[in-house]
Amino acid sequence: MSVQAIQLGAHLPALQVVVPLLSAPLCALITRPRIAWATALVVSALALAMAAALLQQVLASGPISYALGGWAAPWGIEYRVDTVNAFVLLIVSTISTVALPFALHSVEQEVRADRVSLFYTAWMLCLTGLLGIAITGDAFNLFVFLEIASLSSYVLISLARDRRALIAAFRYLIMGTIGATFILIGIGLLYAMTGTLNMMDLAVRLAALEDTRTVKVAFGFLTVGVGIKMALFPLHGWLPNAYAYAPSAVTAFLAGSATKVAVYVWLRFFFTIFGPDFARDSMSMDLLLMPLALIAIVIASVIAVFQDDAKRLLAYSSIAQIGYMALGISLFSVTGLTAAIVHLFNHAIIKTVLFMALGCIVFRTGSMSIAALAGMGRRMPWTMAAFVFGALSLVGVPLTVGFISKWYLLLAALEQGWWPLAVVVVLTSLLAAVYCGRVIEAAYFRDPEPGSIQSRAREAPLAMLIPVWILTAANIYFGIDTDLTLGVASRAAGVLLGAGP
Repeated sequence: MSVQAIQLGAHLPALQVVVPLLSAPLCALITRPRIAWATALVVSALALAMAAALLQQVLASGPISYALGGWAAPWGIEYRVDTVNAFVLLIVSTISTVALPFALHSVEQEVRADRVSLFYTAWMLCLTGLLGIAITGDAFNLFVFLEIASLSSYVLISLARDRRALIAAFRYLIMGTIGATFILIGIGLLYAMTGTLNMMDLAVRLAALEDTRTVKVAFGFLTVGVGIKMALFPLHGWLPNAYAYAPSAVTAFLAGSATKVAVYVWLRFFFTIFGPDFARDSMSMDLLLMPLALIAIVIASVIAVFQDDAKRLLAYSSIAQIGYMALGISLFSVTGLTAAIVHLFNHAIIKTVLFMALGCIVFRTGSMSIAALAGMGRRMPWTMAAFVFGALSLVGVPLTVGFISKWYLLLAALEQGWWPLAVVVVLTSLLAAVYCGRVIEAAYFRDPEPGSIQSRAREAPLAMLIPVWILTAANIYFGIDTDLTLGVASRAAGVLLGAGP
């Protein structure tokens, strides 16, 4: 390996953020939409390669600390990569890289031509923010990246031709601003008490301040603020419309990455900065979080059953899936955290597949109502087959990634003697079969209206189908071979609980 390659490898943590950040203004300057798309795709693929290299390096050699500008922590900003955030970097960059080929035709139909370059500019900024949130070791820097990701998300949602997307983006803006304010107040209180913003330094200094009222208030503000960002029930009000009315590619990207990163932020604050003992014993987060998670799982699943819009149906399903992750976190055990972390990856695959499959149908029919899906199983067989595999995984059928998530969640509940939790997980999985079954029943067992656009629909373009089936294959592969996902997730859980490197 050359000296230049070694030197470049040493700067991968910074390049992970800098490369997509610099590509954003480049996309804005490009006037030809497809060149802007190609630029975004190449940069996203580079981000994926860097994320994979960082994960491999962390697994082989342990955590990586990178001091920006040569200023050592805690005085300078530190980028710190361990097993937890290396896994999140891989998830975000993978979803972006797979969703961008799908976006080529989808965006051309759903976004005005004069706004396509702006669309990919916002996409790159959103990717920058999400990667920055995961990689930074500085609490205020995390807030800055969170706002970059949020502001660009509002723009991406609002660029849809459907006027309702503007209202959805505005509602998301209001809720997101409230969440950001809570997070900033929480970080400010921590800085006032400790005089530092470095996460590892915060963890050390907070150990002597855990009984102070200010630290407990800061914990409360951060819990609520991040809860809004991750759409935890009852702070989920922004999500259904945002997912339903955003361009299809945006819905797939955000569903597979944004809420997952917010869950990561929660994990980082709960377990790295405050510590699991403080979160569980002093703040009783297990007693607070578990009921909220169960309510989210049950209520959101029930609401999904009665939706007539397929995208809104999947949006409420996402709220339920966030509940599953929160349930795993609330158990405060290695197995529970393993279930939550592996579900970050698995749900990203599942929901991206499902939303992209619906995006293919929108591309051909322009409608997302369940009634309008009649006959799509025959008119668009490859698209609907991918949807069926995604639905089976969402239910938790063996040999899919969804089964792995549900199985470990059941194990975590039974380990602690919480068999009623296991019953809830099984019953709500059956609810997932009901609401996904409504879409499948319409597609395979109903006939379209004669002369309707559905009766003339044909299969989606290959550029849209290939990404869908790449993730469908991953859905099956990682449901059978779990060495990578479960191995990384269990090691990450050990890191968070202080039981591993």
